[in-house]
Amino acid sequence: MQIFRGFHHPGIAPACALTIGNFDGVHRGHQAMLALLNNEARHRGVPSCVLTFEPHPRDYFAAALRKPELAPARIATLRDKLAELAACGVDQCVVLPFDARLSSQSPGAFIEQVLVQGLGARYVLVGDDFRFGSRRAGDYAMLDAAGAAGGFDVARMNSYEVHKLRVSSSAVREALARGDMDGAAALLGRPYSISGHVVHGRKLGRELGFRTLNLRFSHWKPAASGIFAVHVHGLSDGPLEGVANLGIRPSIDPEDINGGRVLLETFCLDWPAHLGAEGAYGKIIRVDLLHKLHDELKYAGLDQLKAGIARDCEEARAFFAATRRQTTRDRI
Repeated sequence: MQIFRGFHHPGIAPACALTIGNFDGVHRGHQAMLALLNNEARHRGVPSCVLTFEPHPRDYFAAALRKPELAPARIATLRDKLAELAACGVDQCVVLPFDARLSSQSPGAFIEQVLVQGLGARYVLVGDDFRFGSRRAGDYAMLDAAGAAGGFDVARMNSYEVHKLRVSSSAVREALARGDMDGAAALLGRPYSISGHVVHGRKLGRELGFRTLNLRFSHWKPAASGIFAVHVHGLSDGPLEGVANLGIRPSIDPEDINGGRVLLETFCLDWPAHLGAEGAYGKIIRVDLLHKLHDELKYAGLDQLKAGIARDCEEARAFFAATRRQTTRDRI
């Protein structure tokens, strides 16, 4: 998949089949939409294209109004969103900066300058609640009329449901907020995961006897937080079992090297010997958050923190043992 920041690039295809949205999480509803988009693109002989935004429009307005509570919890980093879009077979993705200029653009100007002149849209697929332009004044009817006048097709896809539940990014956020990782996986069509480069930290974990793999979560408000039993991919031939903390680490000095940042810190229950002490740094890994053990806790000191991590590891081992027993029974 080709990725472009903005649409003023010579490499962008002169025509495309397009869909527009934030695609946070790339859940099963998104996946169904992208499958339809790819099919329409093939019939028209043009590449499929996703137009998405960074930051999330609600992030922009929350900052502009100085009301951080208006910002949505972020399901996925931009890296993970782009990876999932690529996995869905999208040909190109245009990441448009959402700023004051775009937020004040009229619906008509958005259609003409972005969809027609910028992206050469021949087909536009949107969701049933799609709105666009300044003050969200543009809707499906306006887009459909513009398409009829301008020579591009417009289609609308109805909501996608699983077990009578409308699949949406909001529903995924709600499942993650309550720690329902199975529910989130049902909506996503896969385990909830976070990927990235392993970065250096304070290295306190190794002092405590629990060497961790640190991934930065680039948004300040992740949709999930707490302690989880996890699978780690990218360090060996198969997944490694582990326990992870996603959050701000309330027991750690806020002035440490990653102070103030959301981190995913993962301890592998059985560390791959071939990596040695430093062999994971810089590697790209994916961590699947399979089961929530509990919320983040603030410990009074390092001894209590060490004991708490040990308890978390035992709980994670018990979860994986039970999962293996259930898998064995299912096979029988």
